[in-house]
Amino acid sequence: MLHLDETIGRRTFLGSMAASAVGLAAMGLPNKLLADEKMPAPAANKTEFEGWLKRIKGKHKQVFDAPSTNGGLPLAWARVFVMSNTELGVPAKDITSVLVLRHDAIPFAMNDDVWAKYDFGETFNVKSFLTGQREKTNFLWKPKQEPPLPRMSLDKLLEDGVLVGVCDLALTFNSMHIAEKMKMEPADVKKDWVAGIFPGVQIVPSGVIAINRAQERGCTYCYAGEG
Repeated sequence: MLHLDETIGRRTFLGSMAASAVGLAAMGLPNKLLADEKMPAPAANKTEFEGWLKRIKGKHKQVFDAPSTNGGLPLAWARVFVMSNTELGVPAKDITSVLVLRHDAIPFAMNDDVWAKYDFGETFNVKSFLTGQREKTNFLWKPKQEPPLPRMSLDKLLEDGVLVGVCDLALTFNSMHIAEKMKMEPADVKKDWVAGIFPGVQIVPSGVIAINRAQERGCTYCYAGEG
């Protein structure tokens, strides 16, 4: 006889599998792309990833899961964690803020040249929480005007020791999707994107694994997406 908890477990598993399939479909990825032999090679480096994880330190550690641009708010929250701890008198050595850009949040990891060439503002529907308008450039990298929350731009976060990772899997699948629409080679598009990632941002094998490893190293979890 199948016990109730086993039934629930099976339903949960099947539900999660269905959700994964829906998630891939939502990315606009036709099935042929998922099995495409032209899938770009992984850009994440195991040694660099492990070294990045070793930088997680101290008593107060939090990982921010950013699956969407959410107007730029994921960067604000990563900054708030550092700022609030500092105001409470916590020394820098005891604070680690980790920001994982995955799924549709990956544009924040890349420069304006990539944004312009692939029209990220339109493609990823990136709107600033400041203006509500669709952005043409990465408005949170060395902004011309200081954001309302000081030092929340990506360049300042990196300067202040915030660990920022970008999902290799999202880079792969999104670049494949864009390549198909623009009639380009997927490997060429991904190469452009990887070249446009800002120094200091770590390419992680997947956002999911980065969040898991950060939690295993003692980080608490904070959802930084929409909703």
